[in-house]
Amino acid sequence: MASTMQSRELSVEGAIEFTPQVFDDERGIFLSPYQESAFSGATGNTLFRVAQTNHSRSQRGVVRGLHYTLTPPGCGKYVYCARGKTLDIAVDIRVGSPTFGRSDAVLLDTETFRAVYFPVGVAHGFVALEDDTVVSYLLSGEYVPEHELALSILDPELALPIPGDIEPILSERDLAAPTLEKAASDGLLPDYAECLAIDRALRSA
Repeated sequence: MASTMQSRELSVEGAIEFTPQVFDDERGIFLSPYQESAFSGATGNTLFRVAQTNHSRSQRGVVRGLHYTLTPPGCGKYVYCARGKTLDIAVDIRVGSPTFGRSDAVLLDTETFRAVYFPVGVAHGFVALEDDTVVSYLLSGEYVPEHELALSILDPELALPIPGDIEPILSERDLAAPTLEKAASDGLLPDYAECLAIDRALRSA
């Protein structure tokens, strides 16, 4: 069966927005947030290897991120909003990438059910725009606390599009996260070529 999902490349190299077809009738709606044929067509790889799924619920104003995984092992993400509304943000932190330091944002909600794919080495963050916003994640690797790193989503040099009517609510970890410049000087950022190699291996395994 042909895919009922459209894809769009984001400004961050390798990050992709997916929009599924939503079927609705008197009973409600039905859709497929992830479709292998659409993913492989957009990325050129056979599939997205799922090692773990995550689920978060946030009140309006909660800001999570920017989060990424130590590389290696690296971790890719496929993210969609199952309830509420969120502004999902991708930031390229891969040293040597043609889009290093660039960001893009996608509105995820329960009208379009857009999803975003974050390749290995691309940092992820989001802003909950409504109470009880639920975000679901497909991850290519399992959670290992010592591998999980963070950057400041409020870094003024990144100038990310945090809505002006939001009073950001962040965890202590995210409040203490370093800027992109500080993380780079401390050697904490992933290497672009290494990220590509890991990403390809994960998606073809």
